[in-house]
Amino acid sequence: MTTAKNISLTLKVWRQKGANVRGKLETYQAKDISTDMSFLEMIDVVNEKLTLEGQDPIAFDHDCREGICGMCGAVVNGRAHGPEKGTTLCQLHIRHFSDGDTVVIEPWRSRAFPVIKDLAVDRGALDKLIQSGGYISANTGGAPDANTILIPQEVAEKAMDAAACIGCGACVAACPNASAMLFVGAKVSQLALLPQGKPEAAQRALSMLRKMDELGFGACTNERECEAECPKEISISNIARLNREFFKAGFFSSVK
Repeated sequence: MTTAKNISLTLKVWRQKGANVRGKLETYQAKDISTDMSFLEMIDVVNEKLTLEGQDPIAFDHDCREGICGMCGAVVNGRAHGPEKGTTLCQLHIRHFSDGDTVVIEPWRSRAFPVIKDLAVDRGALDKLIQSGGYISANTGGAPDANTILIPQEVAEKAMDAAACIGCGACVAACPNASAMLFVGAKVSQLALLPQGKPEAAQRALSMLRKMDELGFGACTNERECEAECPKEISISNIARLNREFFKAGFFSSVK
């Protein structure tokens, strides 16, 4: 068990007042930060000092601070959510940095994610993708009715693995093309694998991919940065499944 200690960091933080305002990196000193603190707690400490000095605090998005929602997403030293694999930014701790380190903190970079302020971006484009087809239409019944459709365990586990996506947008931020294919692939997969998602499978694949293009996301070129930076470690096999669903819809479906 390691003992907590205090370290000091130099922060280079992206400051931008809005989507149509030119931004820049500004330097701040984070002094005597406990290694037991999370990354967001460190920013809270810096913001408290800025507020006491009459300066504008750093704007950043967050909610659960438990790795569930992904709203905390930012790029740390060029890595979406920071250097730790399978970790959201709110779960990243200062013990992973060394005394005297310089840490560069930037927002997600994508045309589809306009900057609201500083590190906070508008990820409403992901909600629009879901609205375009990431759902099923089914008559609901009592709880026992859920067991009337038997699903093999292997299939159920694959669907649940895809459903683990929290929609944080790290895949988009990590992709050199700012593609949302991993996100769309996960949402299409979690439904296409299950019987309840089959009736609308063709419409779902076509609609979500068309909406992705419309919203300004880039195309997938199999760089795999999305898989490497996803905090829930979603597999790019879901992109392959999305492609299969898309081709099936194009060749064997009357949906246009």
